[in-house]
Amino acid sequence: MKNQLILLTVLFTSFSTMAQELKKLSYNDGSVTHLAETIIVKQNAPGVLILPAWTGIDDEARNAAIDLATQGYNVFIADIYGTTDTPKNMESAKKMSAFYKENPDKYRHKIQLAFNEFTKLGTHKNKTAVIGYCFGGTGAVEAARGNMPFTGVVSIHGGLKKVDNNYNTAIQPKVLVIHPAEDESVSKQDIDLFMNEMHKGNADWQFFYYANSKHTFTNPQSKDYNALMSERAWKHVKLFLEEVLK
Repeated sequence: MKNQLILLTVLFTSFSTMAQELKKLSYNDGSVTHLAETIIVKQNAPGVLILPAWTGIDDEARNAAIDLATQGYNVFIADIYGTTDTPKNMESAKKMSAFYKENPDKYRHKIQLAFNEFTKLGTHKNKTAVIGYCFGGTGAVEAARGNMPFTGVVSIHGGLKKVDNNYNTAIQPKVLVIHPAEDESVSKQDIDLFMNEMHKGNADWQFFYYANSKHTFTNPQSKDYNALMSERAWKHVKLFLEEVLK
């Protein structure tokens, strides 16, 4: 009997692990092919759309997706650039990401495209949040600014600067900003203007600072990784998702 219980436990654990494996999914934007990675835990379950950093889909996005899937969320890591334009080095990543930062309407178009594919897979279209890292965090902020169909958005060390003059007076998605206190890529002016924008937009928003943390503090592969603050930040993200996706 004991051996049977052990066998069942091993089988259940193996099945659970297999169930949380990311699967690649191609989708198109006209002639451009995109290659996402996704886990559908259950049809009509709440979903989290993940926008990766400026080099494209990476281990930080994948690890977040797998962890969120174990919490019962469907997950979809978007491919913003498309397979032919995926950056091959930091210089091309800087150039490609700058294009979307300077053209938020085109960035939102790519986010909407990913969301449409996500809903086709069976995630709950009225219970989906978006989280983004770095360049992806900028996209999450733009999703809120554009009142895209998300119940909540999370920007993790993302850019906050607004490049157009289209202000929304009724921002619908709830907003969480995870911000490293020593992030030199975001100016105090950008933060002040962002907070003022959220206030004028009557948004439900939160802004968390993390001490002794630089820009890429959540990425274990970065020299600026801060394990303690990264763990705290991820707990805050999951608490936020629990609220907006319940």
